[in-house]
Amino acid sequence: MSLSEILSSALSGLNATQAAMRTVSNNIANVNTAGYAREKVSLTTGVTAGRVSGVVVGEPSRVADKYLETTVYARSGDAGRAEVVSTYLDRLQSVLGASDSDSGISARLNAVASAATAMTGSAGGPQTSAAFVGSVADAVGTIQQLGTDVSAIRSDVEGEVGYSVDRANTLLRNIYDLNDSVARLEGLGRSSAGVADQRTSAIQELSGLIGVNAREQSDGRVTIETTTGVQLVDRRLRQLSYADSGAGSSQPIYAPIEVRFAAADGSPGATTGEKIDSPSIGGKLGGLLDLRDHQLPGFSDQVADVFAGMAQVLNTASNAGTAVPPPATLEGRATALTGSDRLGFTGAATFAVTKSDGTLVVKTKIDFSALGANATVDDAVAAINAGLGSAGTASFVSGKLTIAASASGNGAAIGQDATSPSARAGIGFSQYFGLNDIVRSDTAMLAPSGFKSGDAHGFAAGQSADLALRDTSGRVLARYTLGATGSTFGDLVTNLNASPLAGYGSFAMDDAGRIRFSPTASNAGAALSVVSDTTDRAGTGRSLSEITGLGGATASLAGAEVRRDIVADPSRLPLARLQDVAVGAKALGAGDRRGASGFADATEAVVDLGRNGMTSVSRLTASVLGNAATAASRAQTMQTTTTTRRDDAVASRDNFSGVSIDEELGQMVVLQNSYSAAARVMSTASAMYDTLLAMVR
Repeated sequence: MSLSEILSSALSGLNATQAAMRTVSNNIANVNTAGYAREKVSLTTGVTAGRVSGVVVGEPSRVADKYLETTVYARSGDAGRAEVVSTYLDRLQSVLGASDSDSGISARLNAVASAATAMTGSAGGPQTSAAFVGSVADAVGTIQQLGTDVSAIRSDVEGEVGYSVDRANTLLRNIYDLNDSVARLEGLGRSSAGVADQRTSAIQELSGLIGVNAREQSDGRVTIETTTGVQLVDRRLRQLSYADSGAGSSQPIYAPIEVRFAAADGSPGATTGEKIDSPSIGGKLGGLLDLRDHQLPGFSDQVADVFAGMAQVLNTASNAGTAVPPPATLEGRATALTGSDRLGFTGAATFAVTKSDGTLVVKTKIDFSALGANATVDDAVAAINAGLGSAGTASFVSGKLTIAASASGNGAAIGQDATSPSARAGIGFSQYFGLNDIVRSDTAMLAPSGFKSGDAHGFAAGQSADLALRDTSGRVLARYTLGATGSTFGDLVTNLNASPLAGYGSFAMDDAGRIRFSPTASNAGAALSVVSDTTDRAGTGRSLSEITGLGGATASLAGAEVRRDIVADPSRLPLARLQDVAVGAKALGAGDRRGASGFADATEAVVDLGRNGMTSVSRLTASVLGNAATAASRAQTMQTTTTTRRDDAVASRDNFSGVSIDEELGQMVVLQNSYSAAARVMSTASAMYDTLLAMVR
């Protein structure tokens, strides 16, 4: 080997040592940089004409394990979803309050029962009545506030969906641009380690937002698709397009998140035909969609069911009695009936007019069964008017029944027949029309309609209801606009069973007039919701969803209240019972408080609560609160588990790819010795050159 070759080899050794030192210095400088993968210098043996001639220094490369990085992405998605779900369910729990809180729903219902029990005692009087009315008002207000709070949480979730979409779009643009940089550098044979680190950090953040699969290509680029197979990154830039972004409001249904091709500046173009509309997308966005479309709406429906159940049982007790003195006018709430509709009542009820001291002026017992199967609401009104004569008048206008005493100082009262009480869909005459309700709602009927499949539906042409069927994750399986086809409710059910919704289950009308959806076994848990409803039955103001219960009871909360005249004067609480006495005798007693026992038993009474089956309001409330607490506890456990698994994956990746100060310092010692040795070789070779030149001279 010539002296020139010796010097050349030594020089390459110095260059190699300098390159390695530069890599070590970069590693040490980034020891605390998140996502940084340590670099190592690439060295290969130099060969010239088949002989070793020093060392060739290549570009630095990242020390990374693709499997470990993929594991971090997968576990980041799980952790992102669990964290956001746990955060919002904890917030929901804080809204519900502690189980022993005096302001919670359970406490409010217990207060109603306690106040009602106090009215049954010997000390019962105006003060106990006022306390009971106040407790009912508090319970209604608490449930209303809870509904409002849940709606606010859902609005916040929706706002965060928009933010997450915006952030995901920023990351997709960054990853796309970094892909180009990596491919260009590797094409030029230069190191792409720094750019690759930036891309890895961006993918990890994206995986926390959306569950993704990342695959490295031969040119250094990375393609990314969601865990559900939606392509997000390849050689064309894509962006997420969300029409409701920034709305931040609680709505019946939301637009899907579309995937669109985009220009280099990120402006969206044509749609790819793919969309994100299911929590199965994973990551934080999947958790938000699950909360927004499934968990929170489901809880809202359950809260509304608690109110509807409470209103039903309290109104049952309230309509069994009458106030003393009786009101001059009994004004019912709006029903879905018209005067020509089938009456549909069986059994009997007594209608009476009394003086203010309870003395009976006139009474008439109406046997609805005797009126015949073809009797109409107008027939019943006519029978009441005939029985009361000039002492009282019944009228039925726009779905609302009113019974008024004619003479000043007199009042109207109703009593159920003791042996054969009146009933339509299991509800007494007074309660069905809301003549003595304690709880009212302008936005709900608060009693089953009792319609049969052969009854006219009464909706006009052009009116319709937009229905959406969701699976257990909240994803929309199908939508259908039900128009006013046919003439009967049975025709509407037939239409539904011929619609796209029927691919997931079947529809039927029950004895209470509710249209029930029964999902198939493969679609168990699927539930129907009403997106919009423009129907109005014969001008009564009652819609198809209200009448048939298709949309749940959520709307009933908006107009819920305790009857205002009772709030203003608790003595108007209907606690007395109409007595079966002769005209001129006392039919009502000022001290009669037998109706209080009905209120005391109300929350524990087992009744038909629609989709919740036969249960009591107290049991339903305990179930709702228990399910919410269980969901929050599970979410917290899942957050702890997934966060730990993600942190373990990050630690494993960093142990492999991260910087170890001890290793780098040890490498520095080796490099220092190598550099000194190479320099010594050069010094020796230089001295040999000098000796050779001296000999020549």
